[in-house]
Amino acid sequence: MTNKPHLTFDLNIPGVSTGYLVVPEGTDHETLSLPVFYCNKGEGPRLLITGGCHGNELEGPIVARRLVDWLPKAQTCGKVIILPELNPLAVRAWTRNTPADGLDLNRVFPGRVEGSVTERIADAVSRVLVPSVETIFDLHSFGPDWEFPPASITHPVADADLMAKTLQMTEAFKLPVTLLWERDDTPGMFDTFAHSQGKVFVCAEFGGGTVGAVSLSIYEAGVRNALIALGLVEGKAEFPSFRHQKSGQTLETLSSDFLISPVPGIFEPRCAALDIVKKGDLLGILHSMDTLSADPQIIYAPAGSTVCAIRSGAHVEANERLVYLSRPLKL
Repeated sequence: MTNKPHLTFDLNIPGVSTGYLVVPEGTDHETLSLPVFYCNKGEGPRLLITGGCHGNELEGPIVARRLVDWLPKAQTCGKVIILPELNPLAVRAWTRNTPADGLDLNRVFPGRVEGSVTERIADAVSRVLVPSVETIFDLHSFGPDWEFPPASITHPVADADLMAKTLQMTEAFKLPVTLLWERDDTPGMFDTFAHSQGKVFVCAEFGGGTVGAVSLSIYEAGVRNALIALGLVEGKAEFPSFRHQKSGQTLETLSSDFLISPVPGIFEPRCAALDIVKKGDLLGILHSMDTLSADPQIIYAPAGSTVCAIRSGAHVEANERLVYLSRPLKL
C-alpha cells in the first residue's frame, strides 16, 4: 500500500469510473478517501471540476453531484474529473476552514506531503489531479453572510495569453456577473497555483445566503454553458434568468474596492447586490449594541459604482468587510 497520494482507478480507462483520491494519513488525521467521478470520452478537452473547498459553501458540492448524474450521457468527447468535496472535514463541520488544523484549504496550495491534513489534501490535488487537466472549474459561493449575485470569477494573470483564455472561459458561464477580481497578494490560493502551471482556472462564486432551488438551477445552467463552450457537451448556451432578466455584465473589482466597518455593531444593509450607486448614496448602517443614545455609523458610497457584494444583516467587528464595489471592465 502506497503512502503517496493516488487515485484508486486508472485515468486511461475509457468510459465512466468512480473511486477515490487517497490522501495519506499524518500525525493529525487518518487517511482520507475523497470520492471522485471520471468520464473519459476520448480525445478532447481535459477538465477538473471541484467543490467544497470551503465547508460552508454547499452550492458547489450540490451542483457537482448534479453533473455526475447527467454528464455521462451528455458528454461527447474529452475527459472530465469531478471531485465534489475537496475538504470533506470542513463540509461535515459546515466551517470555512478545516477543524483539525484550522487552515483554509484555499490558502495552502500546492500543499505539503508531510504537512497537516489540509496541506496534504492540497498536495494530493496538486500532484495527482492538476497535471492531468488543462482547465479547472472550482465551485464556490460567497457563503451565508453575504448577498452576492451568481458570478464567474478570475483574478489577473501576468501571462497575457493565459489571461485572455481565462477571461474568455470565465465569460462563457454566462452568469449574471463575470468578475475580474484584483486581490491582494494572497499566497496559497488554488487558482494562483493552477495559473503558475499554465492552467485555465475559473472560480464560480455561486451567490450568497441560503442554498435555494432557484439559485441552484442558475448555477447548474452556468456550468453547462461552460461545458458547451469547451466542446464537451452539445447544445446552445443561454444566459440563465436572474431577477427576471437574461443578460450578464463583466465587472472589475480592485483590491481597494471594499469598505470596512469603522466600529463594531449590527450591520443593516440599505442596498442590494448589483445596485448602481452614486457617490454619497447610502449603502448601510451600523447600529451599536452598547447604547441606544449613540448615533449610528452611516456607510456611504465613496464613488459611483456597482455594488458587487454586501454583508447580510449580522453583527460585525471593527475592520470587517461590509461592501465590495465594482465597475464595468474596460479591456
